[in-house]
Amino acid sequence: MAQGRSAVPEGPSLYLLKEQTARFVGQEIVRAEGNTWAIDKARLVGQPILAIHTWGKHLLIETPAMVLRIHFLLFGTYRIDERRDKQARLSLATGDGGELNFYACSVKEIDRDTYAAYDFSADVMSDQWDPKKARKKLRAQPGLLACDALLDQDIFSGVGNIIKNEVLFRIRLHPLSTIGALPPAKLRQLVDEARQYSFDFLEWKRQFVLKQHWQAHAQRTCPRCKIPFHKANLGQTKRRSFWCERCQKRYGA
Repeated sequence: MAQGRSAVPEGPSLYLLKEQTARFVGQEIVRAEGNTWAIDKARLVGQPILAIHTWGKHLLIETPAMVLRIHFLLFGTYRIDERRDKQARLSLATGDGGELNFYACSVKEIDRDTYAAYDFSADVMSDQWDPKKARKKLRAQPGLLACDALLDQDIFSGVGNIIKNEVLFRIRLHPLSTIGALPPAKLRQLVDEARQYSFDFLEWKRQFVLKQHWQAHAQRTCPRCKIPFHKANLGQTKRRSFWCERCQKRYGA
């Protein structure tokens, strides 16, 4: 029996979900229920699952009849071969007796052109990840704040607020730094660490020790300087940031 939950799903959590759902590929859907009205659930019954992919916070389930996009938003959860004590947004049962249940998420049918247009080179967990493309996209937005850049899913698909805070602390970069003011080496470090930390996140998640490794996110004191962290909702995204004014350098006005 497998299950999964993440209060704020990020790319590594979805990567785990993809691993856990691999056995459903090739199975026929024998039941499709849930409180979503965004799709015609009856069209899924009798359909084989052709593929399951992830892109950032999106889970993509391909069948001959339709491609489902499940977006976990901020509080989405899932259960595999078990249920929560509430109705699922979407519940799928397969011919082998398996069951997929999704909660607090967005369920949508996407057309084949949209499905084909997914840019996996922007997904930090993908084998197709392209750091050169990420750097090019960043350089095209010199006024972008570092805290917003890491949350831009067109550049760093899969990076969420935890990874943002931890990456900025790890590379000693102030969240209000502007991308155009970063030295080339620091820009490269930002891009490389977004991917590296995502895979560190994945490994700690597998071992159920993720929170034990948080250095900045939701922490009170800088472990390097032993002084209080600053905390505020920063940037266009207005997401929580935790940073040290002493060891995280601010570049730009």
